[in-house]
Parts: sequence; C-alpha cells; structure tokens
Amino acid sequence: MKKAYFSRRLYKSKMDILHVTETSYALELFHRAKRFTFQTLVREKRWGRKLHQESLHIVVKKKYGMNDYFVNSAVREANALFSSRMELNKMYIQQTEEKIKDVKKKLKTERTKLTTLRKIKENCIKGNLRFSKNTNFVLQKSGIISLEVKNRSLIWMNSYLFEHRYLDVKMKRTKAKIGRLKHRLDRLEQKKMKLKEHIPSAVFGGKKLFKQQFTKEEFIKDHEAWRKLFLAARNKEMIISGRKDAGSGNFVFHYNPATNELHMTSIGGRVVIFPEVVFPYGQEIVNKAVTDQIQCKNKKTYGKPISWSIEDHGEYYIIKCLVDVESNPSINFSTSDGVIGVDCNYNHIAWTDVSKDGNFLESGKLSFSIEGKTSGQITKILEAEAIALVDIAVRKKKPIVLEKLDTTLSKVGNKYGNKKANRMKSMFAYRKMIQAIKSRADKMGVAVIEVNPAYTSISGKLKYMRKFGISIHQAAAFTIGRRGLGYKEKAPKVLKKYVPKEVSHHWKHWSILDKKFSVRTHTLYHLFNVNQPHQGIDVFHPSLLEEEKHQLIKALAS
Repeated sequence: MKKAYFSRRLYKSKMDILHVTETSYALELFHRAKRFTFQTLVREKRWGRKLHQESLHIVVKKKYGMNDYFVNSAVREANALFSSRMELNKMYIQQTEEKIKDVKKKLKTERTKLTTLRKIKENCIKGNLRFSKNTNFVLQKSGIISLEVKNRSLIWMNSYLFEHRYLDVKMKRTKAKIGRLKHRLDRLEQKKMKLKEHIPSAVFGGKKLFKQQFTKEEFIKDHEAWRKLFLAARNKEMIISGRKDAGSGNFVFHYNPATNELHMTSIGGRVVIFPEVVFPYGQEIVNKAVTDQIQCKNKKTYGKPISWSIEDHGEYYIIKCLVDVESNPSINFSTSDGVIGVDCNYNHIAWTDVSKDGNFLESGKLSFSIEGKTSGQITKILEAEAIALVDIAVRKKKPIVLEKLDTTLSKVGNKYGNKKANRMKSMFAYRKMIQAIKSRADKMGVAVIEVNPAYTSISGKLKYMRKFGISIHQAAAFTIGRRGLGYKEKAPKVLKKYVPKEVSHHWKHWSILDKKFSVRTHTLYHLFNVNQPHQGIDVFHPSLLEEEKHQLIKALAS
C-alpha cells in the first residue's frame, strides 16, 4: 500500500537563499517540461499523428536540458494527467446519458398527461364529460367536479368552470413544459456529441484563478499581482518518482534519518539542503523505509522505491514522502466467529452483529449530521464514526462486511424525482465514508470484506425487518453480513407463492417481490409475518391507503 507522509512547515527564512533560488528554478523548469509534454499529448490525440520522430522523453530532455530522473517524473505526471482527463470525459458522457434517460422518461409522462387532458377536453366539447379510471377526478351527480391533490381539494361547480379555469390552463402549461423538456433534451444530445468528439485539455494553475484576471477588481487594476499568484499556482509542486536500485530509494533525493536533513540534487547538479525535515506522523516509518533501502544489498531484487514531493506555499515548503507500507500482518480475516454487517447511509451507519451460522445477534446505528458542513468538517465527522464502528469490530473480534457501491451515476439521475431523496443522494459521501472505515480498520487489524449490494435492502426489508423488529437499514446490514459469510437470501414461504416457478435465481425473486409490494416501508410490519406463513397477507389492513390497497390486490392477483 502506498502512503504519503507530510513534514512540518519548512520556512524559507531558515534556509540558504541560494538553495531557495535553486529550488524555485527546479520547480519552474519541471512544470514547464510537464506542461509541454501534456500539450504535446493533447495535440497528437487531436490531430491523429505524431509530432516528433523521437520519443517524448528524449524530446523533453533535449529541450529543457534536464537529467533522466527529472524528465521521467515530468513525463509520467503529464501522462497521468492526460489519462485522468480522458477517463473523466468518459464519466461525463455516462452522466449525460443518465440525464438524457431522465428527461425522456419525464417527457413520456408529460405527453401521457397531455393526452389524458385532451381526451377530457373532447368530452367537454361533446357535452358528455367523463373521466377514465386512472385519473383522480370525481364527477358528482349534481355536476360538481372535485380533484384531490396532496394537501388540498379543488372543486368546480360545473363543467364550464372546470374546462376554462383548470383544463385549458393545465393543457397550456403542460405544452410549455413539454417544449422546455424537448429543448433540454436537444441540448443534452448536443453536449453528448461534443463530449464524444472532445479531447480535453487542462488549465495549469486553475481555471478559477485564470478567470479572476478578468473578473476580480483588484487583479484588473493590478495585473502583475495576479500574474505572480498564477505563476506560483502553476509551479507549486514537484514529485520525483523513486527507483528501487537507488542507494536511498531515489536518485534525486537523499534523506538522513540521523540529522533529519533532506538533500536534493538539483537540475544544475548543485546539492540543495532542506534542514529539519521532520514528519509529525510516520517519522518511524520514513526512517525505517530509508534505512532498509540503504542497508539492502540486492537492491534490484529486494529494493523499494521512495518518492519525494516538494510543495511551495510561498513562505514555506511542505515535504512529502511517498513509501510502500506493508499491510498490517495481524489483520483478522477469520469469519469463524461471524462478521459485522454494515449499511452506510447519508446520516448514519447501521451495523448488525451476525453469528458464524448467519443468525442475528445484535444491531445498532451510529448517527451523524453533515448538512451545512464543509468538506473538511465532513471528513472529520466520518472519521470519528469510522473509529466508533471499527472499535465495535475490534471488541467483538470480527471482520467488517461492506457494500461495494458506485454512487457516481446514481447522484446524477432522477432529476424530476422526489426532492428530499435527491438531496439525500447528493449529501451521501459514500467514498469518504468507506475510505475512513478501511483506513481505520487497517490500522486496528480488522479485515474489510466487500460484497455485491444487489437487493440487500429489499431482502432485508421484506424478510428480516419485522422478524427482528429492526429498521430497514439494520435489516440491510444483516443481509450484507450474511452475504459476506456466503449465505443466500431465499424468499420466505409467505411470499414464495407470488414468485413465478420458472424464475430460478433468488435475486430475480426479490426484484419481482419488490415491484409487487411497492407500499410505504412501515406498513410492511402489518401486512404479513414471515414466522407465521399460514396467516397470509392482510391487504385490507387499516394502515394501508386506498390506493395502496388497490395496487396490492392487483399485483398479488397477477
């Protein structure tokens, strides 16, 4: 595992002025080489031909007069940036496709709505007002028309008022909405085409800072101040990759653990000394990595590279050491005592203690709030909850089982869905949550097992939620834990008769049942009992809405 350790601030005032100047020159030349390499890669991709007969490494070396170690790092950095931009472009295409699907779905809904309104309008013109069964309009014998919408009721005393005050207005608005959706769909299709043809570039120094020369008043008046700031941002960091055959893991940098001095052989061949390079966290690991590499006799076989990075923050430098750290050898991978199943949510982490036989032992949740918090605050909150979760696993001596989720596309889709659900999705910092759990678990010697998340929430909701009297999220954590142990979730007897016999895979069973039982979650506590399958399903329970009753009867009859 690759880890980066940050040094304390190294102020330039405590260094030799010549060494500071030499470091600034190295940073500037390194980034000039990196920008040239990146621009060459972009142009070659756009024009579909090679710009140089020689390799890019040799071209950069000749152009900037740098040695192989600096050139190799600059070219690798540029290649990595170009690859990441291309991958990011693919992700943008996928996100745009999700948005197109969402708009098409909404467009279909609105067209269906307009068709229904037109049919009602035709009936009004004929003087024979009727409503189809799939609408919420009610026509009384007295000629009064009513409509139930959310928290209020709309009433029209006769068909004339209904036609001109509601129907015509609604049709006009729906047509306008369809027009806006068509326009949005057209724009998204154009965007998708452009993204497929587009070869992305990058603004070194940041797009935001680049635009500020035209938008921020202080930079409009003093362009030289902006230029200094922009150049500093462009030439901020230099990473020199390590080599396993080097004496101390790197041919440019050499760290002395005894004196805490870092020596850098600059582009011109001069030695630059960084005094008092101390790592507040990981000093022993850095010292051990450097010492082991120096003492290693057969470096080509057993040597390990050590990469170094210099960040220029104006008044001071930050040094980073990037080393290969072996995984904790005492990690507990054993599931002989069971596992801790974990279901991550936007405002809490639900966990369930599962025995080795797949039985329920205990459950709980770790609540937190990230609403209105900054990115740094969210990270700290999630780290605190990760510590609490891993402590539970350490106390019970069991590994953790998590879902392997990708929320990149799910956050983009369903623009026209439930606002509250969309907000919850956008706030769901899943990647940060998982990273914090894994990092803490590795430190404490707890194994983390990842499983496929398919139908864990659905099977937990329908099968275990009422059985154990737990929340839907704790039930999902239970099924995640069972999946980590290798158990399959089969439909209980009370529900199995509603699954067609020709369907073989158990995941398909849950997909069918989820569509049939599309009711509010809390009502599932009253509909059936998995422990008493002979009782059947109570489709007339008072907790069900009339609409849910009709839908459920129809679904179970099919």
